[in-house]
Amino acid sequence: MLQTRPPLRFGFLIFLSVIVGVVTGIASFALYYLTQFFTKLFLSGLDSFKMPRPGGEVEVVHLGVHWGILPLFVIPALGGLIVGLVAYTLAPETAGGGTGHVIDAFHRFRGFVRARVPVIKTIISAITIGSGGSAGREGPITQIGGGIGSTIANLFKLSDKDRRILLVSGMAGGIGSVFLAPMGGAFFGIEVLYKRDYEIEALIPAITSSIVAYTVLETLLSNIAGVPFGQIRIFKMHPLRISSPIEFLTYAALGAIAGGVGLVYIFSYHYTKKLFKKLRIPDHVKPAIGGLIVGIMGVYIHQILGTGYGFTQMVLSNCAKFTITFLLFLTFAKIFATALTVGSGGSGGLFAPSLVIGSFLGGAVGLFFNSLMPNIVTQPEAYALVGMAAFLAGVSKTPLTAIILVLEITGSYTLLPATMVASIVAYIVTGEYTLYTKQVPTRVESPAHRSEMLIDLLEEVKVKDAMVPAEKIVTVSPDDTVLDVLKLIEKMGYIGYPVIENGKLVGIVTFEDIEKIPVEDRAKTKVRDVMTTELIVAYPDEDLRSALAKMVNHNIGRLLVVSREDKTKLLGIITKGDIIRAYARVRAKLIST
Repeated sequence: MLQTRPPLRFGFLIFLSVIVGVVTGIASFALYYLTQFFTKLFLSGLDSFKMPRPGGEVEVVHLGVHWGILPLFVIPALGGLIVGLVAYTLAPETAGGGTGHVIDAFHRFRGFVRARVPVIKTIISAITIGSGGSAGREGPITQIGGGIGSTIANLFKLSDKDRRILLVSGMAGGIGSVFLAPMGGAFFGIEVLYKRDYEIEALIPAITSSIVAYTVLETLLSNIAGVPFGQIRIFKMHPLRISSPIEFLTYAALGAIAGGVGLVYIFSYHYTKKLFKKLRIPDHVKPAIGGLIVGIMGVYIHQILGTGYGFTQMVLSNCAKFTITFLLFLTFAKIFATALTVGSGGSGGLFAPSLVIGSFLGGAVGLFFNSLMPNIVTQPEAYALVGMAAFLAGVSKTPLTAIILVLEITGSYTLLPATMVASIVAYIVTGEYTLYTKQVPTRVESPAHRSEMLIDLLEEVKVKDAMVPAEKIVTVSPDDTVLDVLKLIEKMGYIGYPVIENGKLVGIVTFEDIEKIPVEDRAKTKVRDVMTTELIVAYPDEDLRSALAKMVNHNIGRLLVVSREDKTKLLGIITKGDIIRAYARVRAKLIST
């Protein structure tokens, strides 16, 4: 079994977060490179289809092949077949989105992710996206980065707590680098684990890893592109603004619509996932079936293939080129294509398609309001941008991440208030529903924090509220025989009894004390000869955490409760069972409120 250390000094944990960031940044570049390579190999090479790129994407692969030997609809199926064979043979947990597996690893598997996962996930995700599957790099890089953090933690034999923190750091570094959005990545790492909470202890390591991973990828891409460091953003935008306070109402309406359509996305994905799980065919083949259906759709609707960022760029650049009807059609087509790709077991993220869907939906809403009030809603493109954040906030339960990340990847910080309004409304509309079923509501419900919550709750309860009072305690006299106590144990079932003489506590006798006396001597041996007089006691105003610590440290199952002023005055007795019952009562009350 892996030996673990106690929690490390914070400085060393930050140092390890830097290492996680460096490795994750390199992994992001590998995923970036392989995605472009397989896109050109599969789509451009096998079918001569050229996928449009967003304005800020750097071309890192120059592969000029155009064989045109396969029809377009076959290519996603071919990619799905390769992915299914590799994933389900080597690491089944790499199939699907990826983010859910890392969330589950954090909450239920002590932060463990197998070391092979980052490598396999990188390859099969690039194949899924490159062959036209409707998915993104962001879900895979979350699992890749989390796997890197977990592996580094294992190499240093860290505690479970520190392993989880490095897991979060890897997730943050992955998102921060692949989006070139370090702050959004940091908040994603601590926010995506919960529906209504944050892993706040991991914030500084997450920020550290995210900024380091971002720096690594930005440096590599800026050198390749020949542009100054810090100038690359995924999407190129013209200046956008809020033209009137009235627009806050239209942005709120966009948030409500995004939340409603987000529910369609959530239900479609989970239904498709369950449907493919029920299919009685080998798991290796399922991604190929999903890919085939997506490929057939893609013949007629090119916009659903791959990440879709190039088509999002078109909407963000000039929304008026599209009609409301067509953008709504693309919204639902992309939803179903993504559900088929990832729900069938294809390796790709749900995160990036959420942004693309949100841009299509937001563009449609923007065009609608522009037709109603052209003097107020003057830039439908702004609604496409805000729609990205609102849709993501609703379906992934990460409003803070969505707000910050979308503004970082577009540079449109003037839309911050509108983005906040729409994102919060969408988050509220989707309620408890989420793409990531492994999310838990708050830290209280997380198995990862169960022991911490136990300690916190025990500090809130006093011994006097959990002990058995003195009037209900069976006591013995120093002049009783050991045999008398043994008969009492058989009758009452308790294995320890306070010893009282002249109304004062003088000791305690337990079954262990009695066992030391030979059977033939028990009838004549007095309690005073075997009882323990050096007592470990508790006080009524002491908290249960302190009482439990005394039991654990002295390896005993009960404590006599006495007055601080007079330690011979017995007030009660408390056992480990009493502490557990008190904890259960308090926790049940906490959850019910």
